[in-house]
Amino acid sequence: MDLQNQQRVKDAAEKYGAENVVVVLGSSDAEGAEIYAETVCNGDPTYAGPLAGVPLGLAVYDIFEQDIRDEADPEEWENQISMMEMVLEPDALADAVKGIRDQYSKYTL
Repeated sequence: MDLQNQQRVKDAAEKYGAENVVVVLGSSDAEGAEIYAETVCNGDPTYAGPLAGVPLGLAVYDIFEQDIRDEADPEEWENQISMMEMVLEPDALADAVKGIRDQYSKYTL
């Protein structure tokens, strides 16, 4: 997660309260998804950005998780996400983010 996005997430958590912020990730690989999820939950593991040492505990989900899909408009899901669902590994991505959420998140949907 780049430094600008880390700052945006940190600012949103400060402005709205961490309990009111949900991060939805759309990564193409499970390893990247885990790192992004850990960054918003437990702080930047590379200690390079605004979230270094800042464990926000945010609720974090992958776009392919059923909880997120249930919230999406079915037509928009079909138009915007269904193609990626066919070419990526949605279960692996969802499992990677869920593992980090279970370990570090203080909040859920």
